[in-house]
Amino acid sequence: MSDEWWPSGAEPTGPAGLGERLLGTMLDMAQDLPPQLLAPLLVGTARRFGGRELSILLPDYGQTALVPLPDGGLSVGTPEPILGTIAGATFLGGARAEVAQEDGVRVYLPLSDSGNQVGVMALTVDAVDDAVRRMLHRFAGLAAGLLLAKNGYTDRLCQTRRLEPMSVAAEIQWSLLPPLSMSVPRVAVAGILEPAYEVAGDSFDYALNDHLLHVATIDAMGHGLDAATMATVAIGAYRHARRADIGLADIYSFMDGAIAEQFGPDHFVTAQMMRLDTETGLLEWVNAGHPAPLLIRDRVVVERLEGATTLPVGFGGEAPVVSERALLHGDQVLCFTDGLVEERGAGGEQFGEEQLIDAVNHVERSDAGVRPIVRALSHSLKEKRGGRTSDDATLFMIEWR
Repeated sequence: MSDEWWPSGAEPTGPAGLGERLLGTMLDMAQDLPPQLLAPLLVGTARRFGGRELSILLPDYGQTALVPLPDGGLSVGTPEPILGTIAGATFLGGARAEVAQEDGVRVYLPLSDSGNQVGVMALTVDAVDDAVRRMLHRFAGLAAGLLLAKNGYTDRLCQTRRLEPMSVAAEIQWSLLPPLSMSVPRVAVAGILEPAYEVAGDSFDYALNDHLLHVATIDAMGHGLDAATMATVAIGAYRHARRADIGLADIYSFMDGAIAEQFGPDHFVTAQMMRLDTETGLLEWVNAGHPAPLLIRDRVVVERLEGATTLPVGFGGEAPVVSERALLHGDQVLCFTDGLVEERGAGGEQFGEEQLIDAVNHVERSDAGVRPIVRALSHSLKEKRGGRTSDDATLFMIEWR
């Protein structure tokens, strides 16, 4: 592509500070850049430090493949499986990979922002050393931030990630979700929805406000648009109450009133609202008709976090009792919806919570955090259910570090 869009006088000279000058110019230009020119900006920036054949690979909604972004000047191929490929390993592990080639080194870099894995960047350079690695790390970090920012103004990234048709209900649910993962020094979270292209009533939400992590997982009754509409109201009510800085019992009461007023007495949403103090490890929760979360310690489920339960949201339950548990460093809490354990196999037998616990205890783990664990667990469970997902099946994991 032409370099006419690159500002006059911005061509860097000399080796010292090359990366800083390039990335500074890139950041200055990006502020007023329309989304369709982001790819040419990335390609042009890479070219100026000797990078070529730049690809941006985005995970499809089912997290089975990485799909190349087909935009201006990018190198485009076919979707790559996440499992068994270098790009996939970079996506799952969040670590750079370098592959020697005849014409240089192909470098794969995670596109990540606070643990939210946007995708993978791949490009070829003549050679790598510590200075080049540092520049590429900064380049990928800036690219990830710009992709996230521009995604709010365009449909192109969402369209790229679709390998199957998506239902209207799923469209609503995906637009409602926060980033699927977050990782900061004291806490990490990750969630996943099934069936990715048809999910309707399941959702989750979280926010890290200072040292308090707030989490909610919900399951609205029914299927299709009705369930998606109810889930939207439930999450909206949860966010509104959470941002009013009230306690978990009052959040439940507010959500309960919102669902009852909007949908009447015959509709309900099961929900689990949690709050984790990331300084002390104190976990508090209210369970409104939801499956009890699992406490994982040293990679093994040690107990169900049973506690006082109240009626599902919308049924007018009494003020709930808030349960508490002190976590240890490294503890993980796994929340899930009943669609994960109530699926029945071809012979009519229910999948069941014991099989879920067994799968959790044997899922492949790495040092890359909760995001690849949740993905691997979700896909493994789907295989164990014979590929069946007749109801929404959601996982959400919290790790206190």
